[in-house]
Amino acid sequence: MSNIWNGDASRRDFLKLAAAAGVAGTSALSLDAAAQAGQPINFYTWSAAVDLVKSHLTAFESSTGLKVNYNNAPWAQYRDTMVTKFVGKAPLDVMWVSDSWLPEWAEAGWIAPIDGFPSLMKYNADVDAFCNESMRYKGKQYGLTYYTDYMAFFYDEEMLKKAGIKAPPTTWDELLQQSLKIKSAGLSEYPMMLSMARESWLIEFLSAMVFSNGGRFTDADGAAVMADPKRGAHQAMQWVVDAVNKHKIISPACVETGELNGLKAFGAGNHAFALLSRYRVRTLNDPKQSAIAGRVKQALMPMGPGGSHATVGWMRFHGMSTQAAADKTRAANAAKLIEWFGGKAGSQYQFQKMLFSDLGSGFGVKELFRDPEVQANYKKYSDIAMYEAQQKLARKKDVIAPWFGEWDEVNGTAWQTAVVGKSSVAAALKKSSEAWNDLRKS
Repeated sequence: MSNIWNGDASRRDFLKLAAAAGVAGTSALSLDAAAQAGQPINFYTWSAAVDLVKSHLTAFESSTGLKVNYNNAPWAQYRDTMVTKFVGKAPLDVMWVSDSWLPEWAEAGWIAPIDGFPSLMKYNADVDAFCNESMRYKGKQYGLTYYTDYMAFFYDEEMLKKAGIKAPPTTWDELLQQSLKIKSAGLSEYPMMLSMARESWLIEFLSAMVFSNGGRFTDADGAAVMADPKRGAHQAMQWVVDAVNKHKIISPACVETGELNGLKAFGAGNHAFALLSRYRVRTLNDPKQSAIAGRVKQALMPMGPGGSHATVGWMRFHGMSTQAAADKTRAANAAKLIEWFGGKAGSQYQFQKMLFSDLGSGFGVKELFRDPEVQANYKKYSDIAMYEAQQKLARKKDVIAPWFGEWDEVNGTAWQTAVVGKSSVAAALKKSSEAWNDLRKS
């Protein structure tokens, strides 16, 4: 999946938070005992928020007496880099993991469950359910979350007012009707912005639409159900196909529009509505980056007939290598580092709070919604009550499996083929379903 971070963050929160960690964390993590542990912890991430990571590691080393070898790789090369390291048995203890890779890495025996560490499992009660579910595979949990977010529904409040619309749509049918009204008023040629280019974001867009229509791609046993006309995927795809070809409220160029270009188009004032990652609201309401700053509001995901306001969520977590888990001392030290980043450092969820303050990135910890500093920060550009309300309705992707990558190519192409009119909705979903079941069997 695409990553929120594209560079180093500032250190403005570090001195305050690290000072608290240095005091509170020492007794909790037992400085003297940890200092006797021996070899450094090998920690690998993708190259994002590097300044914050280094700052937090400095506080960790000061508080525990442990040393950390920290390395990173660009997001685009990270997965391949890690697979090479796993296969080559390079020294690894803790690493960042995407929920999309969990089945593959767990099946390969590269990462280990953390169920045997009460110091880590205790944090589950503080975290949104879909985050915990996204870290589980075959009944075992493989890490602690430090970043989470979801697909959100945004609208340009000023454009709606100009069209005489008093409130944002609550259903996909209302979205259609409002879009037609805005289009007929000449305010936007294509009122709804939807990115459907073949990229890693596509499954997030599609899942949000399928879930809000009350549907699924797969059932509880992992079998494909997307071809069933009563399971939501059919009506979600049909809505898009009609929106592009019949009602013309979505541009036919959507199949070539990636998430970033979609963000830019919406921020330029070209559309009234958009599906985008929730964290994008910070950019959209920044006068330096958006022509519609101050006008962008979030509403709950529109729902289909028999559906709900559900959306799709995703998350990233800190995992432990099987190398570390096989050695009692390395495992204990790795667990301390995972807790420092994914749990509390001292008495606070410091790392997640720093990421939010510096980058606007989301968090899975429920108590941070009550943090006065978090509330004041978010109030500058959006509504935290809406942020929390939609996150409560977020669901994990139901297509994460060892064969996800192969199927994702087929599924994305199937949706695009239907949107451009080269396939019926039923035929496209049949192809997607057959590909899933074939891969599942093999």
